[in-house]
Amino acid sequence: MKPKKVELDVDFIGGMGALTPQEEKALSEYFKKRKQTSNKTKKSTRPKLAA
Repeated sequence: MKPKKVELDVDFIGGMGALTPQEEKALSEYFKKRKQTSNKTKKSTRPKLAA
């Protein structure tokens, strides 16, 4: 017997209040850092071969 999926009410996840300026800045810095690290890992380290 399969377990039933629990449906989430997405309007209420994370609270009802707005973010504080400190929280907004922390999130902004986190996403900037995450984007920089993901760009570094996408670069190929293999040397290009001449045809």
